[in-house]
Amino acid sequence: MQKSATLLDFAIKYGFLALMAGLVIFFSVTAEGFMSPFSAVFILQSVAITGILALGVTSTLVVDGFDLSIGAVATSALMLSAYVMVVWELSAFWAVALSLTMGAMVGAVNGVLVVKFKVPDLLATLGMMFLLLGAQRIPTEGRSVSTGMALPDGTIANGTFSESFLMLGRYRIADLVPLSVVFLIAAAVLIWVFLELTRHGRLMYAIGSNAQAASLAGTNVNRYKILAYMISGTMAALGGVLLAARLGRGDVASGNNLLLDAVAAALIGFAVLGAGKPNAFGTAIGALFVGILLQGLTMLNAPYYTQDFIKGAVLVVALVFTFALSGRTGRGKA
Repeated sequence: MQKSATLLDFAIKYGFLALMAGLVIFFSVTAEGFMSPFSAVFILQSVAITGILALGVTSTLVVDGFDLSIGAVATSALMLSAYVMVVWELSAFWAVALSLTMGAMVGAVNGVLVVKFKVPDLLATLGMMFLLLGAQRIPTEGRSVSTGMALPDGTIANGTFSESFLMLGRYRIADLVPLSVVFLIAAAVLIWVFLELTRHGRLMYAIGSNAQAASLAGTNVNRYKILAYMISGTMAALGGVLLAARLGRGDVASGNNLLLDAVAAALIGFAVLGAGKPNAFGTAIGALFVGILLQGLTMLNAPYYTQDFIKGAVLVVALVFTFALSGRTGRGKA
């Protein structure tokens, strides 16, 4: 009995990492060039944006919330940053500043809807998602933003993407590591320190575990929940800015898969080292896992319509390690 319990504990704590290592070995053997520097760079680029959005989702999961609007916020930031430079002809600074401000404001509105108007988090952020998906298309009548495009009033947009802005998404350190990965690492470290090592982070975990008890202990539950959604909106906007910098245009359809991949990364984070709760380190590893999985499937020429199925199946397996094997139930309990 003791031996079986030890094996179970080992499976819960290290099972997902073993699955990830097995996946790398499998793709290395079956997909030619998977371990090449080019493949690694592609994985890191995709991981950076997905991971940043997933860190935002993690902040809402910590307070027992959920944000379905992150994909729409990211796409809106992508469109806004492009519009600021191409149509308004402003600098990269204003493109980034206005996009991040927009993300924080959207997060604040989501938080107010949840804590003040008592709208369930899934419904509030779902409504915001649809609102943003529609709003981002209105200024250009549904067209992508690029230099030389015709505007609805008949004028031509003559602005361009500045080199400093494009560097955010395209520059590689030592011609290998994308700068966007540095942003991911910095964001992950900051959020990990905030959640794990500060009083505010511990209070957010307490709210996620039992909001009523946290409130009775004197915690301003509403304020921390709004803060969580603001962090989520800001992270999503940052991801959108980096995506715009990588593409060099405001592609209205480029963020279609961001929501699902980010949510998958955040939920997979529950299984990393048997955490059983939302955490920044696990989310970053989850994002890396999603990137490895998608890159491997692509290099194996797996049909695009099977990739979401495989990704979902792997997500279910990862969560089994966390909840079924360990006997835990619920979402985001510390």
